[in-house]
Amino acid sequence: MAKAAQPPPKRKSAGFSRTVKRDAQGQIIPEKKEKSLGAFRPLPAATLANPAFESDGRTVMKLPAFAPKPHLVGVATEFPTLENDPARIYGLPKKMLLEFRILSKPCSVVRNVTVKTAELLDKAKDKSSLETRVVLSGRAGCGKSFLMLQLVEHCILNDWIVIYIPRAVKLVDSTTPYEYDLRTRTYLQPAFAFQTLRRLLAANHAKLSALTTQKKHVFEKREVPLGTNLTDLIGVAMKEPPLAPLILDTVMAELSTQTKSPVLFAVDDFQALYCQSAYRDPHFVPIRPYHLAVPRLIMEYASGKKAFAKGAFVGAITASDTIYKLPLELKDALGLPHEHLPSPYDERSRPLTEYTTGLKPIHVPEQLSVNEAASLFEIWKEDKALTASMYDEVFLSKYTESSGNARDFVWKGLLATLES
Repeated sequence: MAKAAQPPPKRKSAGFSRTVKRDAQGQIIPEKKEKSLGAFRPLPAATLANPAFESDGRTVMKLPAFAPKPHLVGVATEFPTLENDPARIYGLPKKMLLEFRILSKPCSVVRNVTVKTAELLDKAKDKSSLETRVVLSGRAGCGKSFLMLQLVEHCILNDWIVIYIPRAVKLVDSTTPYEYDLRTRTYLQPAFAFQTLRRLLAANHAKLSALTTQKKHVFEKREVPLGTNLTDLIGVAMKEPPLAPLILDTVMAELSTQTKSPVLFAVDDFQALYCQSAYRDPHFVPIRPYHLAVPRLIMEYASGKKAFAKGAFVGAITASDTIYKLPLELKDALGLPHEHLPSPYDERSRPLTEYTTGLKPIHVPEQLSVNEAASLFEIWKEDKALTASMYDEVFLSKYTESSGNARDFVWKGLLATLES
């Protein structure tokens, strides 16, 4: 008796050969994607078995501790390892972060402008921040962000309360969740407010624990009595994140009135706060930066609408940003040159002009001096970032090619030798 014909076996499609895993309820279990660790992360020592990676005993740099003192001008110094290290807690600008990942330890060169600006902050620690509101300006790559980090480290070491925002562009580029608040008629940014409070607490825990609220505060159904420790006040936001925007405003108000510790408010990418934001309202109209809660808070302290009883405000502009360029309002306030001859017909925003009142520029030199560049060269040479053996010739050629610009000297000069 003939057997019934069997159907031919089904061919597996090349595009759907992967099996789908399901849980007990039949739901698809998503595959874990490999998480990118970013660039320039150090490899584990166990994986570096090649003799080329063996140490010759000279790889550990020994540098003096950072201090903005005249006798250290032109000297490479290392930042101290602190439990409340602001670079670790608040983060860093991207270029600086990548440099510190390549180097064996975070370090920088003390410059004349470092000493002068640190002396300015030392005089401001007993004065209102109304008297010290400055913006670091200069050519792209001249070292403004490094100078700001040096000031932040200096203030941390001298018992200041430090609020550091290294990438303010993230406040206006529509990467942070936002929601409209009828009470303040602004757009709150709860996620960024929460992270700011968390970092503020981690970087300044000892000093905040010595401060208490000067009055009673009510947050919806939550009441915070008079005399509550500021660490406990921030702890309310840690337990109830939706309250973070309100508590951030309250903490800043409390810091403004206290006189026990001076406060440094440092903001990099400062010019981005005065540009058109990428956020949109329900009608898809761009939201002005001063209608966003956190940018508006920063701009109020920058313009003197709000002030700390003791402290200073320091901003730094990013001249290389092609999307958030330096606006006319800031150029006028800081006396910076215009791309073309200024005209009364150039449109300016009156509210933005008001938020620039009283800002003063601190010009960062466009070029490193020969001594400063030599110290920077020694850092990378000791960390074996150079493949050439004729160091004098390499130094002079790279310094000349970069015209003394700090960023170009490192990225287009010294690190470019790794490609050879």
